[in-house]
This record gives sequence, C-alpha cells and structure tokens, in this order.
Amino acid sequence: MASLQIASVDLARRMRAQAVKMVHRARASHIGSALSIADIVAVLYGQVMALDPARPDWDERDRFLLSKGHACVAVYAALAECGFIPESALLNYGQDHSMLMNHISHKVPGVEFSTGSLGHGLPFGVGKALAAKRSGRGWRTFVLLSDGELGEGSNWEAMMFAAHHGLDNLTAIVDYNKLQSLTTVDATLRVEPLADKLRAFGWAVREVDGHDHAALIAALERGAGAVGKPTFVIAHTTKGKGVSFMENAVPWHYKSPNDAELSRALEEIGDA
Repeated sequence: MASLQIASVDLARRMRAQAVKMVHRARASHIGSALSIADIVAVLYGQVMALDPARPDWDERDRFLLSKGHACVAVYAALAECGFIPESALLNYGQDHSMLMNHISHKVPGVEFSTGSLGHGLPFGVGKALAAKRSGRGWRTFVLLSDGELGEGSNWEAMMFAAHHGLDNLTAIVDYNKLQSLTTVDATLRVEPLADKLRAFGWAVREVDGHDHAALIAALERGAGAVGKPTFVIAHTTKGKGVSFMENAVPWHYKSPNDAELSRALEEIGDA
C-alpha cells in the first residue's frame, strides 16, 4: 500500500486546531512543541509513509517514533484525521482512564512506542531499522526528535551504531526550533555546528524549512537519502508555529490557553 496521500497543508491546519483544543480542554502543556512539529507530522502521515489505518499493525507499514513524546497531541490529531482512531477520542485527551496520555503511548492504535524521557526514541528506532535490514523487509523507520534532546548521550551512541551498520532505511528528523523548556538551546547546551557533527558521525544530512511541505516531502520521500547511510533531516522550525502569540515564546512550553486565547488561536489557524 502506498502513502495515504492526504493533502498535507490542510491536514496540518486541522491538526493544529485539534491540538490547541485538546490542550485547552485538558489544561495541559506543550502546545508550542506540538505546533512546531505539525507540518513535519502532516507530511509524514499525509504524503510520505506507507500506512493502513484499517490495519495499524500491518507488517509492511513504515514505522514512526515521536521521541519528543511531550508533543503527542500533534500525533494524536494526525491519527484521528487519518482514521486510526475516532475523532471523538480526542475529547478525552489527558483525562483519567483515557488511552490518550499526556506523553505518547503505544496503547493508541498507530503508535509504535511510548516516549516521555528524552533520548529513547532514536535508539529504539535504530533497533527497528536494523531488524528490517536483517530480515530483508522494505519498510522504513522515521524518528522525530527535539533539538534540546540532542544533549542526551544515548542519541549519539545510536547515531554511531546506525552509521556503522549502514542503516539507510532510517531517517531521523530534528525539530530545530532552538527553544527548550525554560530558555534557548544555545543557552542550555549548544548543539552547533550540528550538520558538521552529524556528517562526522557518518550520516547524510539535509537541512530544510520545517514548515515548507514541498521541501519536507523532497527530503523524506523514498529514495531521497544516501545509499549506505542513515539520513538526518535538520528541520528549522518555529515553536508555536501558526499562532502568533505562541511563536518563539518560551512560556508556551508549559502554558495552557484560556478560553480567550483558544478563540484567538483557532481564528489564526483558520478554524474559528
């Protein structure tokens, strides 16, 4: 089965609206992070990955891992919009006994791996990619990380392993919005020169505007990577993208929008 081929720009808009509503309803956090990755996730689910919503455990599906598990509402919204879960399930996000937890959970159809503690997604994804290689399977593995998460040593160990084993069926994407929980990435632990470091670790590197759908598709589609090397896509993004008062604003890592802010956000997204 090919990708779902859902128009990714409109999918991203709907995902942003759903994400803001979920966080507001649950009085939860991390809306800035979810808005940051919405375009990347929309391109993966709508244009790039081989998936079957009717068979979430289809053997030949591409695997997607959200290593920055706190941005889960973007993925939950994508899963609902693409038919993996009913849209009504989003109403219970973050509530007691809901399968939609505040960090992404493998109990949700279409979710491969539960994440929350940073630095776990890429090592797990490397294992998935290695398993596919050794069993001669054609499916690919995609891992979406945060930029602050690159301070975790487990990622760099995984990068060395992936390059050593020539895992060209593995694509890592960093949501490079340059902010983390309390301040900038640079002020916390610099990752630059990031592209040079990744190449030195044996990865093919692509740098794109993480909100440009055509550029994302070109970087992520099958055949875009280098033969014999894993691919790392540095996606330059804006935290809180799509809602002006949330963009590049550190407090929205933890804040929840009130009623007035929700209304304003939905108006800007185009879902008023």
